[in-house]
Amino acid sequence: MWDVTVADGRAVRLRGNPDHPTTQGVLCPKVNRFLDRVYHSDRITTPLRRTGPKGSGEFAAIPWDDALGEIAAQLTSRIDAGGAESILQFSFDGTQGVIQKGVMADRFFDAIGASDIHRHLCGVTAWLGASDVSGLPYGIDPEDLSLARTIILWGTNTYLTNRHLWPVIEQARAAGAVVIVIDPVRTSTAEKADEFLQVRPGTDVALVLAMVHFFDREGLLDPEWLDAHTSGWDELAASAHTMPPARAAEITGLAVERIEWLAHTFATRRPAAIRTLVGPEHRQHGRDIMRAVAMLPAVSGAWRDPGGGLARSTQVYFETALNYPDPPSPSRRTFNMARLGEVLTDPALDPPIDALVVHNSNPAVVVPDQNRIVDGLQREDLFTVVIEQFMTDTARHADIVLPATTQIEHLDLGIAWGHLYLSLNQPAIAPVGDALPNTEIFRRLATAMGLDDPALQSDDESLIRELLDSDHPWLEGISYERLGAETWARLDIAPGSRPFVDTTPPTSDGRLQLGALAFEAGDETPQGDPELAARYPLTLLTRKQHVKFLNANYAQFPEHLPPAAEPCVQLNPTDAATRGVATGDRVEVFNDRGRLTVVAELSDEVLPGVVVVPFGWHHRHTQQGRAVNALTNPTAPSDGQGSAAFHETLVEVEPSPL
Repeated sequence: MWDVTVADGRAVRLRGNPDHPTTQGVLCPKVNRFLDRVYHSDRITTPLRRTGPKGSGEFAAIPWDDALGEIAAQLTSRIDAGGAESILQFSFDGTQGVIQKGVMADRFFDAIGASDIHRHLCGVTAWLGASDVSGLPYGIDPEDLSLARTIILWGTNTYLTNRHLWPVIEQARAAGAVVIVIDPVRTSTAEKADEFLQVRPGTDVALVLAMVHFFDREGLLDPEWLDAHTSGWDELAASAHTMPPARAAEITGLAVERIEWLAHTFATRRPAAIRTLVGPEHRQHGRDIMRAVAMLPAVSGAWRDPGGGLARSTQVYFETALNYPDPPSPSRRTFNMARLGEVLTDPALDPPIDALVVHNSNPAVVVPDQNRIVDGLQREDLFTVVIEQFMTDTARHADIVLPATTQIEHLDLGIAWGHLYLSLNQPAIAPVGDALPNTEIFRRLATAMGLDDPALQSDDESLIRELLDSDHPWLEGISYERLGAETWARLDIAPGSRPFVDTTPPTSDGRLQLGALAFEAGDETPQGDPELAARYPLTLLTRKQHVKFLNANYAQFPEHLPPAAEPCVQLNPTDAATRGVATGDRVEVFNDRGRLTVVAELSDEVLPGVVVVPFGWHHRHTQQGRAVNALTNPTAPSDGQGSAAFHETLVEVEPSPL
């Protein structure tokens, strides 16, 4: 939560609100210079029409009426020729408030019947895996981690990416908690932890099974808890019986003693909590990993203690409490967003995608299968509209670019992933130039297309009031007027609440679901495809690595980039030595999907056989004009539900001839 100081209509200072219970006046480093973004000379402040080849970035300013008229005509012609499904809506979380993220956009695309996407690139797999155990993925209030005496940070770089939680972790540690990090990479969080367990990538299920094996073998479980609160214990116990710590040690790379210490600590040093977010989910079997991790507090009974259990995204609490609109019509054709490259280039798709409207996202950077995505964006017959603030790698391929407001220029309702406070984002300044909020853009576009449903003209305050018009008890006492006066309000959830103990799990039998569990290597891993691994023996991880730009939104600004201002590849000194590579050398990271020339950085933060190229860099930062998602694995679940297997990508590294 931030405060903006305005002088003569211009924002001159932005700081964290010192009274907010979670942020306490501290901003994430990536937004410390947010006003530079608002007033940046490169910001798009007027509608643009393409004048050069696709991808050239050559545009000319045009009036709003011309831009909207041209878009309406192009979309109408495609509906007439190939049907509304030839139009694809593509969006994600670029504007993280609820209404600017997509309420009006969804109404517009529902009205015309366009194709849609499953927005599952990040978060949904973790949601589904936890839900497999508990019905819905509620977790403990992150603030209650201060009560825990064992905290496992599982696959999450909390110190870097969740800075506002770190004081809570330190508060718990000061009271006697042990902080444990489980991660394939020795992150900045691992450096600050009491204990670090560096597992081989994707082997988390084997570790969980070994922990359950140890619980059972050592008599650390409570049969009365298991009988009263869980289903499927016998099946899980049988699965765990096949994974003694010695076998898990061979799979995970951890010593038997470390596995047993972890299991004993989690079972006996209570309250015991696991904090995980989305890092482990980006794998072919990511849902199994998240399900396995969610089983641990169910088996051990950690949920019984305030501050014990699983702490994950709090988004589910807001989505439960608020009066969210009905999901898009099930009759709309829908693709997993990870398949965008395939969808844009598939000649057999019927009807093919002939128009693409992108808002709140930069798919040319953030989605895997990057080369095919760019091939699709370069199609001359694809009419593309991008609603943006800057000329991103996606916007460069647009036919029309529309200028969008930033968060200090529009009204929105803010939910959170890391706390339970609902906030009202009120505009501090008028829109810069001719920029408009996403909601207003889609209202005007609906008018241009002759759509007369009154719901397509609801103003932003009305949209927020509709969301707050809920009788859920967690929203008791929270109104638009209260948020306008106080800015934020905590959902009515008592501190120390125990999910699934104070309330019944929303599962078919009202119990936490266990059941059979098995470790299975992904197809694109050394264990899953030895033949491919013989050609590409290194496992590529793409992680958020730089404190000032944790995602693609900030990579275009020099002041946010690392001093070298170009991406690197981290590799273990052992792997570097066999390839004749030293720190600072230019190397090529490649596989059958693509090739990148980057700078080598030797580091024992990564295991032998593992390399890391950071996520979020833009295309211009490499000589190939591509970023790391030119290499990553786009495999997504066959049912369309869940993330791509970004972290199960095999590559090779060699010295660059250039």
